[in-house]
Amino acid sequence: MYSNQNEQINILVVDDTPDNLRLLSAMLTTQGYEVRKALNGKMALSACQILQPDLILLDINMPEMNGYEVCQELKTDEITFEIPVIFISALDDVLDKVKAFDVGGSDYITKPFHAAEVISRIENQINLRRLQIKLYEKNVLLEKALEDLQAAQVQQIHHEKMFALGHLVAGIAHEVNNPISFIYGNLEHAREYIENLVTLVETYQQEYPHLTTKIREIQQQIDLEFLKKDLPSLIDAMYRGVERIRSIVLALQNFARHDETGSKLVDIHHSIDNTIIMLQHRLEKTKYREQAVKIVKKYGNLPLISCYASELNQVFMHLLNNAIDALDEQAESFYRKQKLADSTFTPTICISTQEIESESAARICISDNGVGMSEEVRKCIFNPFFTTKPVGKGRGLGLSICDQIIVQKHSGTILCNSTPQQGTEFVIKIPLKQF
Repeated sequence: MYSNQNEQINILVVDDTPDNLRLLSAMLTTQGYEVRKALNGKMALSACQILQPDLILLDINMPEMNGYEVCQELKTDEITFEIPVIFISALDDVLDKVKAFDVGGSDYITKPFHAAEVISRIENQINLRRLQIKLYEKNVLLEKALEDLQAAQVQQIHHEKMFALGHLVAGIAHEVNNPISFIYGNLEHAREYIENLVTLVETYQQEYPHLTTKIREIQQQIDLEFLKKDLPSLIDAMYRGVERIRSIVLALQNFARHDETGSKLVDIHHSIDNTIIMLQHRLEKTKYREQAVKIVKKYGNLPLISCYASELNQVFMHLLNNAIDALDEQAESFYRKQKLADSTFTPTICISTQEIESESAARICISDNGVGMSEEVRKCIFNPFFTTKPVGKGRGLGLSICDQIIVQKHSGTILCNSTPQQGTEFVIKIPLKQF
């Protein structure tokens, strides 16, 4: 760490001539600098490791290890590479000076030197270094401010999105539930009425076996026997349709959880299943996929988990949506290579859960056999506004929101492992209880 402006500046003087060392030491000490001395390059490198100097005055012509070599060693070390090095040498050739700057030197003073010049050049380098440190510190603060701003923007967008979604879902659920409840409640009555009418028709057939020509024609037109057999199946199909609508509405309500703001005990498996129901339309076959997406569930024995259910559902939604996108991209890649849908490609999403008793945590893994991603992309996926999707298809907020929800909101971790053309795996770990 570079010395504070109010602290004494530490200068290391490296020269194999003792008289030069004494002269420079006396000159710099008089100016209020703290001076250390080294007679050769190896001693200089050792001295830098023991206590990092603020500046080094370095002679070039030294036995065993010359100044150029010492400077190269300093610039390859993470601890010492930023220390300013001023070469002091009797060599006055332009090529010598050029080489000094090439190996990382900050300045060059030719012997015999003048005290005023040495002091002036030292002060110049120290002031320059101070400015560099201040600039670095300001850059760090600016980067932190930018990160905080981006995080705040992501949170604001997420909160507004969830607030609007909650209201929308609550309104849709209310409007849909009323007619669906009416239909569901009357289906049983409709079944009973139809059965009574069929019984009446059959009784007429038994009591009046000799049908008129007109009745016989109507029977043939409506295919009475088929109608009697098909009506129960039709009513059952209507029941299944209504149940499907009710399950989707329930999944929407559970997903948004508009009326829940705090941490509550939640069945994670139920939350994942509700999210899958909402994404069912994306799991079906497509132009490039001959097969529907296969969902493999490997659920462990998880207790109810204390979490923010609505926000955790957002995580599952983002991860599953991204997995489906990766599968679609993989399928399209195969299609473009072969010019037809690849029946050998089985798009698969595997969801596994387990309790980690030693850590009192739950582990949730969502993996796919999609297109995968490079290491460069994988390192950036949780950055706000980073996306590899075309303009209009993604804002780069999904995984950033997931990271905030898991890490900041639930004190957990979310990791990503991916191999190009083989697939991606997201591993979530959250505590069983929120404190």
